[in-house]
Amino acid sequence: MEKTAIENPVLVVMGVSGSGKSTVAGFLAGTLGWELAEGDDFHPAANVAKMAEGHPLADEDRWPWLDTIAGWIKDRDTLGEPGVVTCSALKKKYRDVLRGPNVVFIYLHGGKTRISERLQARHGHFMPPELLQSQFEALEEPTPDENVLIVDIEGTPAEEAHRIIDALGLKATAHGEGGTR
Repeated sequence: MEKTAIENPVLVVMGVSGSGKSTVAGFLAGTLGWELAEGDDFHPAANVAKMAEGHPLADEDRWPWLDTIAGWIKDRDTLGEPGVVTCSALKKKYRDVLRGPNVVFIYLHGGKTRISERLQARHGHFMPPELLQSQFEALEEPTPDENVLIVDIEGTPAEEAHRIIDALGLKATAHGEGGTR
């Protein structure tokens, strides 16, 4: 799906836990030479502890976290710089907080079985695999009017990142600094 190029876009790599947000975002930021922010790093300690104990977050837990990510996005926009940030952004009302003129949502879409396998293989993350069901229950898949690029997670993270770059008309320079075509 070809999207119209946006000057200095902020890519919000979204999806349920285990969909590959951090890995794909890392490939994107590295290939394009853009700043990367890991959405999990914006969670308050109480949210991390709650998830680590096996409890899903409620909306009231998410609002301060989403506001912090939205602030990071606004900073990129104010500076006129592109960027990549990860955020589950499971519900439309969460994406509405993050939305802006230069925001493109990259929805990493995959089935529960595939993602569950990924979660079982992941070590050292605070989000236990048992919470995957709650993520799918909360998920409101984005619609085309939300400036979204849907990427099926059937390839490697590097392949997925390159499909995103091609679909958005982005390119990396010889020094890894990216831009729009």
